[in-house]
Amino acid sequence: MELHVVIEGDKDLTGQLVRQLREAVRAGRLAPGAKLPPSRLLAEQLGLSRKTVNEAYARLTYDRVLIGRVGSGTFVAGKAVPQAPAPQRSDFAGADMLARWRGLHTPLRHAPHEGGSRFEYIGGAPDRKLFPQAEWRRCVMQALRESSRSRGLYGPTEGLPALREAIARHVAFSRGVRCGAADIIVTNGAQQAFDLVARVLVAPGATVAVEEPGYPPVRALFEGLGAHVVGVPVDGEGLQAERIPDGTCLIYVTPAHHFPLGMPMSTRRREALLARAEALGALVVEDDYDSEFRYEGRPNDALQSLDRHGRVAFVGSFSKTISPELRLGYLIAPPAINEAVAAAKHLVDWHTALPAQAALAKFIDEGELLKHIRRCHAVYAARRERLMQRFAADLAPWLELVPTQAGFHMAALARRTLDMDMLLKLTRRVDVGLYSIDGFYHFSPPRQGLMLGFGVIATEDIDTSLDRLRDILQQMG
Repeated sequence: MELHVVIEGDKDLTGQLVRQLREAVRAGRLAPGAKLPPSRLLAEQLGLSRKTVNEAYARLTYDRVLIGRVGSGTFVAGKAVPQAPAPQRSDFAGADMLARWRGLHTPLRHAPHEGGSRFEYIGGAPDRKLFPQAEWRRCVMQALRESSRSRGLYGPTEGLPALREAIARHVAFSRGVRCGAADIIVTNGAQQAFDLVARVLVAPGATVAVEEPGYPPVRALFEGLGAHVVGVPVDGEGLQAERIPDGTCLIYVTPAHHFPLGMPMSTRRREALLARAEALGALVVEDDYDSEFRYEGRPNDALQSLDRHGRVAFVGSFSKTISPELRLGYLIAPPAINEAVAAAKHLVDWHTALPAQAALAKFIDEGELLKHIRRCHAVYAARRERLMQRFAADLAPWLELVPTQAGFHMAALARRTLDMDMLLKLTRRVDVGLYSIDGFYHFSPPRQGLMLGFGVIATEDIDTSLDRLRDILQQMG
């Protein structure tokens, strides 16, 4: 890569080079410690004599802009200088749109201190120590070897056929979903699946229904696209379908494991939701984010498997079962929207990274995904059981767990009024990372409670951390 320097004419060549290099350092285009090209190479690139370049380097070295190291080369000297932020303009034709996106509330964009406590209950994060490094590495290396023999062209927008077929088999086995490989579109995580569905169905001003409380990034996404978003209350059976307003074109739900409270949607409510969607002509987006981890009771059918009218789009993710760093998810779209979603995916990013897709296909086909889920299930089940025992015993005077059957987080609702801000500050001081459910309410006053993710906390650390929580609650009265 060539250093970007523009020399005009044939006068004061050394001065021109000095000024441009000095400005590149000042503006941050040449960072402190960056190595400059050797004088011979830069002279050839710019069509200058080597003497001119050497003189420029010498002058900047004298001014302490550059520093020469014998046997190593010439480097930018000094420490990074913070750049003043560029002024924001308000005269863009799209200023209203910019203001809308800037103003969106995104509470799950975790602040730097979050997720960093010794005893951590952050939600949505699987246990990194359980990640099958050796098995995944083997699949990745095999995928890279095969990729090296390819023509290096773009891939199919919908995803690699091998991965789509593997996903179809996996969801049929684990969730009873009815689909074929042709129904599946591989996405960059579940969030892209939600975006693609909204792009093809939700016009500005259209009504979209979400759960209240619910998953903030989805609500914010719909608002950013200009939708009129309404919150539909949930109770112990899930979404109250009869309260979905007329004119709704899209309904977002988490029926297997409500986010964030955790209860499953009852069969009666599932049937009512499908009937209401059919009456409205609306699409239901089923977010099945972590239901592979089920602990008790009979398995509930996926909402998609109960759908007889092509009203449900099933969204899955490998962020919870494998790792959120992979950014791999999928959408099982009903026939009416499949082609439109594929067109939107093509225009947005063409396709999801192919080597990662190939590695995941092998990981699933060779049975590694199911083995990994079983290993994680045993660990998470033990953590869940210990949490339930503690909240039924010495923590019961203050907090009550919401019954749940799946996933790796639970919600604990306050039995009495608590100063939640103070509670979270005090627990963080003793290295216990706890999180309120306040941020998941948007359309109604929040209930007081905690979201307890048990994907990260070590099983042997649960009692120690909850002892500290109990002691603080006692001190708070």
